[in-house]
Amino acid sequence: MSSFDLIVVGLGLVGAACVDAAAAAGLRVVAIEPGGIGGGATAAAMGHLVAMDDDPAELALSRYSLALWEEFADLPQAQFSRCGTLWIARQERELDLIDAKIARLADVGIAACRIDAAQLLSLEPALSAGLAGGMLVPADAVVYPPAVAQFLVDRAAARGATLMQGRRVGALQGGGVILDDGTSLQGPTLLTTGCALGELLPQLALRARKGHLVITDRYPRIVHHQLLELGYAASAHGSVATSVAFNVQPRPTGQLLIGSSREFDSTTTAASLPMVRRMLARAVEFLPGLRTLQALRIWTGFRPTTADGRPYIGAVPDRRDLWVAAGHEGLGITTALGSARLLVDQLLGRVPQIDPTPYLPARAWP
Repeated sequence: MSSFDLIVVGLGLVGAACVDAAAAAGLRVVAIEPGGIGGGATAAAMGHLVAMDDDPAELALSRYSLALWEEFADLPQAQFSRCGTLWIARQERELDLIDAKIARLADVGIAACRIDAAQLLSLEPALSAGLAGGMLVPADAVVYPPAVAQFLVDRAAARGATLMQGRRVGALQGGGVILDDGTSLQGPTLLTTGCALGELLPQLALRARKGHLVITDRYPRIVHHQLLELGYAASAHGSVATSVAFNVQPRPTGQLLIGSSREFDSTTTAASLPMVRRMLARAVEFLPGLRTLQALRIWTGFRPTTADGRPYIGAVPDRRDLWVAAGHEGLGITTALGSARLLVDQLLGRVPQIDPTPYLPARAWP
């Protein structure tokens, strides 16, 4: 039986960040991943590094993590692009939301400014005429998440972490795990398995929420910022069965990445053409020129969602040496690095940089 200081199960971006943070802290770490590194929800993410302000806990974790992302600004494989975010108000009444958003961001040191209709079209001439205005957050960025996940795992391995790729955890045992080949590993265990959390820990409720992405051929400089409608957060946090919101991202390759859709109660990875049409129709309302562009690929992924919209980060109650970092929904890329630091600080008994209470699994434990 092999013994470790930490067993990490799942190597999406959150898991990769946890392995890296634990190895950096000097822990003997083993990481278990049945598939590809940075697969699952990570491979189906837009890679937007965004300050979300609708919930104080969400904003605190986002702000903490965004500061940590600065380490990767010059990493070539990260494809880090500080394009900024333009939040777009379609109607005048939506402008009423902006001053409060700017104030909340300012409270945590993030600069944002109000944009009128003329400024909006000056910044993004391809947008529809008649939009009311918006808000610019210049420091927001985008990255390519699977490549960052691979980098973090490679860095952790260079620090001594063990990688067991192609193996699956068959069961949890007191103080460790049993793999699908019967191998027993002993040590504190961290589950970072996203939507698959329920397979090993059904007591913590998660719902899988399907999303679609479309990527175009290369059309450089059509869009300059990450573009979202101000109603995006309502779509992201809503409980309706299906929803779409305008979200278009310029990739460093010159391609455009188009989202976003959210769909509960779908279990197939196949693209739903009605949902894609609905999503694209929403996007065309804001960017009419999308009609003329060539799409190269459509794909889907599943986001792990919790009942209150906050991830589980911390110790599992009533379980010896069992930890969780999962349930980040659409904010897992932004908050991965902060989540990892928050988890490892708790594991080692260090004082975390932010209050861990809002994310503790105990809040949802039966």
